[in-house]
Amino acid sequence: MRALLLPLLLCAAAQLHAQTAMPLPPTVLATPVITHHKGTFGGQTVAYTARVEATEVKTADGAARLVSFAYLRDGANPATRPVLFAFNGGPIVASAYVHVGGLGPRRAAFPDDIAADPAKVTLADNPASPLDAADLVFVDPASTGFSTVAPGTDPHAFWSVRADAAQVAAFIRAWLAAHGRTGAPVYVLGESYGTNRACEIARQLAQGPDPLPLAGVVLYGQAANIIEYAQRPANVTSYVASLPTLAAIAWYHGKADRQDPAFQGMDLPAFLAAARAFAKGDYLTVLYQGSAAPLADRARVAARLAAFTGIPATWYLAHDLRISKERYRVELLKDKGLVLGRMDARYTMPAPATGGAPDASEAITDTLARLFERYRREELKVADTQPYVLSASVEGFDQWGWGSGASPFADWPYYQGITAMMAANPRFQVLVANGYYDTQTTMGGAELLATQSGWDPQRVTLRYYDGGHTGYSVAATAQALGNDIRMLISRTAPVQTGQAPR
Repeated sequence: MRALLLPLLLCAAAQLHAQTAMPLPPTVLATPVITHHKGTFGGQTVAYTARVEATEVKTADGAARLVSFAYLRDGANPATRPVLFAFNGGPIVASAYVHVGGLGPRRAAFPDDIAADPAKVTLADNPASPLDAADLVFVDPASTGFSTVAPGTDPHAFWSVRADAAQVAAFIRAWLAAHGRTGAPVYVLGESYGTNRACEIARQLAQGPDPLPLAGVVLYGQAANIIEYAQRPANVTSYVASLPTLAAIAWYHGKADRQDPAFQGMDLPAFLAAARAFAKGDYLTVLYQGSAAPLADRARVAARLAAFTGIPATWYLAHDLRISKERYRVELLKDKGLVLGRMDARYTMPAPATGGAPDASEAITDTLARLFERYRREELKVADTQPYVLSASVEGFDQWGWGSGASPFADWPYYQGITAMMAANPRFQVLVANGYYDTQTTMGGAELLATQSGWDPQRVTLRYYDGGHTGYSVAATAQALGNDIRMLISRTAPVQTGQAPR
């Protein structure tokens, strides 16, 4: 297993083996692979058609052949039936993880007991899938999945914020036109770096010569403002933003001081609300004062930090009241010789003797990759004639074009793409969603995005769920996310007129 390409930004899948994308033989998916199914979603019995097909796209950067996995409700009116386009992050990885992880009609049925053998996890029907409310299209950018660049196009041509989003925006337009859906309400869901892509897609669709107003965007495990919560040592805001996540992790592992009189009778949401209030109040004030803060104030804050996070007050006093998320993964269960997972800190593994902090929660993405391969062969009937590329061979920051900066941590204003779409479509809304135990993209970072981007608060929904970066591995979270997507669609899409005319 290779390390994360961009440890604090990448989608949950980025640990998996990279494969080099090769041009597909002309016989592979030259025609769509179509299968027919039935399931119950959102309490409705839905007959649907699965289509795995290639779509040719061309942008200023080159041409590509993007392969998507679409689920279309039979008999729905194409003029009004919403369409949700979904993808993972990276950069750049395939959409397999969000596909069989939580949104598709079949999902990996992870048990609530995370200690259970992941090799025994199987696929099951997914009643949480929002397929009752919208058709679902999972798309893989060029060099991932079965998607490839066209002959004569350098794969690296799409390896930038702008070009990557441009190919997916072009795909959305082409797919809608090919399927007679140009008037349908359109939604985009991105996870991790996919949230950065979603914001840039929104900007390009809003500001292009032929605007395509999106109805809504879902940012799951968002990284659109990662500069604000990346833990550079002097960035005091980042410690404030991270505290609720550390508190959630401490609560889960029994390290929070639940006997503290201030926490008596609290459940986890109430405890996290208390952590947020402390972080934005006393903690921020004393952090901002730095070395000028009175010793009594520093001691008081250190004691509260210990109660919330399980790290001793003496440790905080010795480290300027600051602990990075990566250091926390190593410190919290150090007495047990364990290190916390990065994507999902509920998971633990023995700390290596040589140091470092491997990610125990890779077990989730490994399982999703295994089950997707079986699913696409056995249930979707996609021939096993070409490797499905889980992760493109992007290596580090310098192989990706970040625009004005040298990395995603430069001041790239991703969120302004959402701002542009809000101006283009007065009905447009955004759902910002995050897992409790995700140390890569945190709850505090999501709150900062929702409150500091200048967006109309009436058009932003902020949700936190049980689980980590791939929180949909928790059945209740998959259900909650599906319901929140249904709510977003109900608020923004025109009333559907029922069956298509015959």
